[in-house]
Parts: sequence; C-alpha cells; structure tokens
Amino acid sequence: MSHPATHNAANHYSQVDTYTGVNGADSHRLVLMLLNGALSNIAVAKGSIERKDVVVKGESIGQAISIINGLRASLDLDLGGELAANLDSLYDYMERRLLEANIQSDESILAEVSSLLREIKEGWMGIPEELRNNRDASELKATGA
Repeated sequence: MSHPATHNAANHYSQVDTYTGVNGADSHRLVLMLLNGALSNIAVAKGSIERKDVVVKGESIGQAISIINGLRASLDLDLGGELAANLDSLYDYMERRLLEANIQSDESILAEVSSLLREIKEGWMGIPEELRNNRDASELKATGA
C-alpha cells in the first residue's frame, strides 16, 4: 500500500505532465491523448474489477465515458459526412457498453470497448504527417479533433 503523500505527489505530477502535454499539443495529438486516456481508464477499471474495488471501477469507467463523450461532442456531423456520423454512432455504442460494463462488472465488455478504441487510434495515427499539419481547423473539427 502506498503512502498518501507519495500518492498525492504522483497525482500532482501526472496532472502537470498532462497539462504540459495538452498545452503544447496540436489537434491531432490532442485526439491521441484523449484516446490514450480512455484506454488507460478502461485498463484501471479492469484491474479494479479483478480487485473488487467498486469505487475505483466506477470512477475509471466514468472518466472513460466522459472522454468518449468529449470526442463525440467534438464531431462536426455536417462537415464530417459519413465518417463523422459513423464515429458518432460508434462513440454512442461505446458509452452504452461502458455503462453496461460498470453495472455488470464485466471485463469482456471493457475488452471490447478497448479494442474499438485501439482501432480508432490506429486509424488516427495512420493519417499522414503532411495532412496533419496542412488541415485547417474546420477539417479537423469534422473528424473530432
């Protein structure tokens, strides 16, 4: 068991690291950070289910849902066309599945959502560098950046 002061210091460092990363990030990197954050929270939730830590499980799943909801809210359904509409539906599905995983303490649902997020992340990382830097804000917003 860790000492409370050590836990607080680690928490503070994590917050500073995240703030610094967000402050200097472009839209493409921000989406990657959000996807990584959702994946990380789901991993914590999985471990919490194994330890039967209901509080941490609920908090972690709640954070993952919030992140996915933020990604979903950033979609421009008019500008993004079919891609944005498909992502909107997928994000909605993942949010509902995470709620189900929380209620049922079901690790297999967490694995399913993690797999979907990793697939989105791989696609996002596959965007060529020249397109990442040359896209204007409206194009990025259309795809959820």
